[in-house]
Amino acid sequence: MKRLIFVAAALVLVLGFWYAATEFRERRAQQLGFLAREQAELFVRPHSPVLGAEDARVYLVEFTDPACETCAVFAPFVDQVLEAYPGRVKLVLRYAPFHQGSADVVRILEAARMQDKLWETLHLLYRTQREWTQHHQVVVDRIWPLLPQAGVDVERLRRDMADPRITAVIEQDLADIRTLGVTKTPSFFVNGRPLEPFGLQPLVDLVASEVAAEYRE
Repeated sequence: MKRLIFVAAALVLVLGFWYAATEFRERRAQQLGFLAREQAELFVRPHSPVLGAEDARVYLVEFTDPACETCAVFAPFVDQVLEAYPGRVKLVLRYAPFHQGSADVVRILEAARMQDKLWETLHLLYRTQREWTQHHQVVVDRIWPLLPQAGVDVERLRRDMADPRITAVIEQDLADIRTLGVTKTPSFFVNGRPLEPFGLQPLVDLVASEVAAEYRE
């Protein structure tokens, strides 16, 4: 009898946790959907790098940390999503430098952007991530020899990293992260809808649903 009571109590706790988690996700989605309509700048700032057609109606917003292993794993799949919907989906890159030393890598990316080499540099850093990180920390000195592969002028990049506009970009993205409650990377939003639950197939499904909604035929 006691065992049955214990099992029943445990089941109630599990169901209660599941219900609470589901309710939280739904409230979060509703809240962020409202924010997407009323405060779109939280998701897309004028400084945010964008990859894809300018008139694409579906915004895939990714908060990334260049030193994040999961971000690197997701990168080729994000490219596949963009390729699946040419002209309809665009990627908006936001920075979430949570790892120690990641802010310096963001500075490298933004300096590479001044040479129109941001995306080449980002993909290079994702591919070579294990070469310049150690125990989840950035070792910046290991990055410099890799950068010529992205076609950047390394000496110019070193100078441009000190540009105060880059500091402003990092500070603004961190402020938006706090407002949106982003605590992990990568964090994805599609037209303001958060990716919940997290995963590759849920991301594919979320993008597909937004494309269907925006491009009714």
